Amino acid sequence: MDETALERYEPGVSPEEGARAFYEVMRHRRTVRMFSDRAVSRATIESVIRAAGTSPSGAHKQPWRFVAVSDAETKRKIREAAEAEEREFYERRAPEEWLDDLRPFGTDAEKPFLEIAPWLIIVFKMMKTDEGGQVYYVNESVGLATGMLLAAAHHAGLATLTHTPSPMGFLKEVLGRPEHERPFLLIPVGYPADDCVVPRLERKPLDEIAVFVE
Repeated sequence: MDETALERYEPGVSPEEGARAFYEVMRHRRTVRMFSDRAVSRATIESVIRAAGTSPSGAHKQPWRFVAVSDAETKRKIREAAEAEEREFYERRAPEEWLDDLRPFGTDAEKPFLEIAPWLIIVFKMMKTDEGGQVYYVNESVGLATGMLLAAAHHAGLATLTHTPSPMGFLKEVLGRPEHERPFLLIPVGYPADDCVVPRLERKPLDEIAVFVE
């Protein structure tokens, strides 16, 4: 690599303190389906997306595009199309075991949050660059960026939901996206409703999710 293209890297905080503080924030993150219609500024959403854009990617191709929607009519169209796919899922496509696993969460084909949440961020993965160039490790890269987006939104005091109606081709049609972009996730973003409740869940303890070889 050309040395003129290099710059010194310095981490921003002390490792132990920073890691502990970040965990204390993130351990309160929950998936929310009860949103307030309280406004969230575009500047806030821009910062959340900028944070997602700092994610690593294959050969630094950054194969993601975040389409942020606040327009009421566009959100209505997205909800109608998403609910049509969800009805097919709940009534015909989903195996019984999957439906059994979903019952404790009370989910169904109705998705009013798609209109109530002030913003929908639709994450697209780019199958080539805008100039037609090659991209690498697209799913891994976009998955990492999405995780950072969720963390940034939570850090900003906002609630999110990862919504995955399947298939999601309607998102490209409603939003007029080009052929080389494919829908990856639909994420409502906003404040939780005043009466928001979530299922009481237990996360796996450290000894079930981590192995240390020292």
